[in-house]
Amino acid sequence: MDNVTSDSNTGLALACNMTGHHSFIFTFIPVVYSFNFIIGLIGNSLVVAVIYFCLKLKTVANIFVFNLAVSDLTFLLTLPIWAISTATGYHWLFGDLLCKTIAGMALLNLYTSIFLLTALSVDRYLAIVHPVQSRRCRTVIYARVTCVLVWVVSFGLSLPTAIIRGTHFIQDNNVTVCAIHHKEDIRNVLAALSLMKSVFGFLLPITVILTCYCLIGRALPKARDIQRNARSNGDEVLNMLAAAALSFFLCWAPHQIFNFMEMLLLLKVITSCDVVDIIDTGMPFTICIAFFNSCMNPILYSFVGKNFRRNLLKLLRCSSTSVASHPALSTKMSSLSYRTSELSHLSVIKTPSLPRAT
Repeated sequence: MDNVTSDSNTGLALACNMTGHHSFIFTFIPVVYSFNFIIGLIGNSLVVAVIYFCLKLKTVANIFVFNLAVSDLTFLLTLPIWAISTATGYHWLFGDLLCKTIAGMALLNLYTSIFLLTALSVDRYLAIVHPVQSRRCRTVIYARVTCVLVWVVSFGLSLPTAIIRGTHFIQDNNVTVCAIHHKEDIRNVLAALSLMKSVFGFLLPITVILTCYCLIGRALPKARDIQRNARSNGDEVLNMLAAAALSFFLCWAPHQIFNFMEMLLLLKVITSCDVVDIIDTGMPFTICIAFFNSCMNPILYSFVGKNFRRNLLKLLRCSSTSVASHPALSTKMSSLSYRTSELSHLSVIKTPSLPRAT
């Protein structure tokens, strides 16, 4: 809805026709959404089940990971609706209320996932770099309070966009879409919301995450004085932490670039219909990449871990010796941590993360 020029009783007129209206999008995107839905639902459900029934919500890291998985699952349940809408040429069949709700849930997932991933990165930094000094603030109670604050703040940040979004009839194409009507009197507000999404939903969190990982990387070599073969173990830990940051950046950077271009469009810095078509055509693909992060995280941080299947079977049996028998990433970090057991609980489940933006 970037090129709406007028509002009438019969519908909205477009200055650049229906940009981004290409047939291949309506076939390819729903297939990707379906793939994300199936893989993400299985992976994140597995994470939730293992933590809730076997590992229990008794550690700081487990609480953050559990909430991350729940956030991803909440969003993934909306993907079938987005797939249907895209497959029908962006025609919205589900009413105005569901349009607002689904769009709000997508943005809610963006903020909760990124904030929880940031909180987990800070927790890993404190556990590894300041294990003794941080033990008083790294408690289950603090973790639960942090998660509540994350959900409340994320809801507040996503609410304005959910309220503004709605269903609109496009008279030129005889289609009803779920979108934001870029009226002249609220263009500055929409630009501010877009900027807020870029800052709080990407730039600030990625800066904190990368800072934490850099500080952790500096602290890891100290393990060589504590633990035998710590060099190889530390290198593996650093590689996994780098993969977390790289995955987050690669999945969300393309969408944030297009989000910035859309903000320039709102401010009328961009007016060309050709550029508008590029934005409207590329945006669904960048969203797909961002969505992929939700289903990729359980694979990236869990399934590629050593002895994951064996650990998973033992965890499903609620075996108390599963982690101790097969140390993986987090137990190799435990030589630097005050609470070794908390880190070993994450030996087979690492952070699922961020979702998507609308």
